[in-house]
Amino acid sequence: MKSVAALAFIGSAAAFAPVAPAGRSSTAVNAFSLETMPGALPPMGFWDPLGFAEKADPNTLKRYREAEITHGRVAMLAVIGFFVGEAVEGSSFLFDAQITGPAISHFTQVPDGWDALIVTMIGAAEAQRAQKGWVDPAEQAPDQPGTLKDDYYPGDIGFDPLGIKPEDPEELDLMITRELQNGRLAMLAAAGFLAQEAVDGLGIVQHFQVGMIEKAVQL
Repeated sequence: MKSVAALAFIGSAAAFAPVAPAGRSSTAVNAFSLETMPGALPPMGFWDPLGFAEKADPNTLKRYREAEITHGRVAMLAVIGFFVGEAVEGSSFLFDAQITGPAISHFTQVPDGWDALIVTMIGAAEAQRAQKGWVDPAEQAPDQPGTLKDDYYPGDIGFDPLGIKPEDPEELDLMITRELQNGRLAMLAAAGFLAQEAVDGLGIVQHFQVGMIEKAVQL
């Protein structure tokens, strides 16, 4: 149900362990550049048609990557939330299985009080991420808001409970690129899910079920 999907928004802190590649000083702001950033794949290469990256200073470039990796993680969890939430509706033990319908309507069906708890959990997770990566506003110039710490690599919040981070720098770059690519795909998928459900009021799982029935009838 939607409570599952809503927990996806906590994913900005529950990260998957992309850390700064060893062997190159990309933990420093002045070393984070277009040349050192993983995530570019053929045939597009480094895709920046509007030139945002080229116009950005190193700290702004780090913020762009931090935003991309965070949104990608949230989107990946959100996509899972869409499928799981709609698949278990009517049969879950949560909220007496009363939350039904397309996933975009689930959050409004959550009983009073639970939404405040969810928002509190999101706030706590985001506060932890900010403390990990951002310079304290009291310690930076007023005209330089949102500065990331010099020793912080975008997305590296130290969460690697399974110890899957490769030691080899090239393998680590490949893992980071894979996460970025999956996150980019998930952002497009989540946006598509939201738009589709808003248009016709049918859940994504229901769309798949209808599609399979139509194909079976055609056969």
